Amino acid sequence: MASVAAIPIEPIFNMDKLSYEIFSILETKFLFGYDDSPSLAPPPSAASGGGRVRILSIDAGGSTDGLLAAKSLCRLEQALRKKSGDAEARIADFFDIAAGSGEGGVLAAVLFTCGADGRPIFSADEALRFLSENRRKGIFGRLFRSKRERLFRRIFGDSTLKDTLKPLLVPCYDLSTGAPFVFSRADAVETDGFDFRVREVCEAAEGGRRRVVARSVDGRTEVVAAGGGGLAMGNPTATVITHVLNNRHEFPLANGVDDLLVASIGNGESDGGRRRAEDFVRIAGDGVSDMENDENALAFMLIRLWTAMQVDQAVSMAFGHNRTSNYVRIQVRATMCGRPNWNSIKTESLLNAAEEMLTQKNVESIMFRGKKVAEKTNIEKLDWLACELVKEHERRMTCVDGLPVVVLKQGSPRSSSVTVSSSSSSSSSSS
Repeated sequence: MASVAAIPIEPIFNMDKLSYEIFSILETKFLFGYDDSPSLAPPPSAASGGGRVRILSIDAGGSTDGLLAAKSLCRLEQALRKKSGDAEARIADFFDIAAGSGEGGVLAAVLFTCGADGRPIFSADEALRFLSENRRKGIFGRLFRSKRERLFRRIFGDSTLKDTLKPLLVPCYDLSTGAPFVFSRADAVETDGFDFRVREVCEAAEGGRRRVVARSVDGRTEVVAAGGGGLAMGNPTATVITHVLNNRHEFPLANGVDDLLVASIGNGESDGGRRRAEDFVRIAGDGVSDMENDENALAFMLIRLWTAMQVDQAVSMAFGHNRTSNYVRIQVRATMCGRPNWNSIKTESLLNAAEEMLTQKNVESIMFRGKKVAEKTNIEKLDWLACELVKEHERRMTCVDGLPVVVLKQGSPRSSSVTVSSSSSSSSSSS
């Protein structure tokens, strides 16, 4: 297997328990070897019968502008409705926490923010339509900031992080501190100083090349975001896992990866074209100050995709043998995405391409062996995931003994919050 030169990255997150597990596995497997034979794998442990915390993580836009993730979530929601027998089931009904970067953050927001009817603003199908229609109009990833602001205001009104149905994490890159900042519902419930309007969270997540200022509802905290959430972390999976494992108040039974069921949704890899490693290092060193440069903006996207792959590798290592029972990664190879100019492709064609990608074999990260093409397709992985999510949902409905798997912090929704119904998804994007 040809070796690939890795670009050294300065660690920016204290991942505590997850980091300890990762490096413990690295040390043990490096010294004593690792056998990937399924026959030697121990039987999966579903938190010793106590249930698992269900985590959804959505990558930044990637090489498909977020449409691969949106299409994946549509397929997952359809499977959940079929297997649960509930025709009105939504993604938010079957996950305990969600995280998203860039376009993934916008998807997570529309799927988990409470609408006027007490249900999520959008279904997965409506979210896909919302993303695809506004991608065609150039609202996402370009310079039409005023249009984006009006769009998010119409969708979310004055809803804040307290108005999300489940915990939500959305990262951005804060220019004022020169470090990532994570918008979090858990923090918002604790203090108004960390409660932000969801529309501003989405603007910060999908900021493109312009600076976006997000202010807390009490005006005490200001975040100056640039480059979108993908610049901070293209793949937020490690961050949301760390949040769960260290949040004993809301997730009292989450002691390790055995207690988790993680769905990490990718948006297509990239082979980086003909760029050399030193090109990425140079452009990354320039920081976000030169994002106006098209060449640098493209390189930032490729760096984001590269780091997303590294997170997938690390998380897969942390799960060890449980990676086949507790961790699902939906992703396609760079060769499947090719190297076209996605912005020049019509949305309908890109949606068809995303559907085709889901029928391809899934890509798995293997400890110390890079990546391999799995036996199952992405669709088969999503169908398996739906079964596991429904099983956990039914277990909780029938189990009355023991501690609950999730105990969400309760915050009073703001009386000034105004959201639109999900039926307005098409009209909201027509402005």
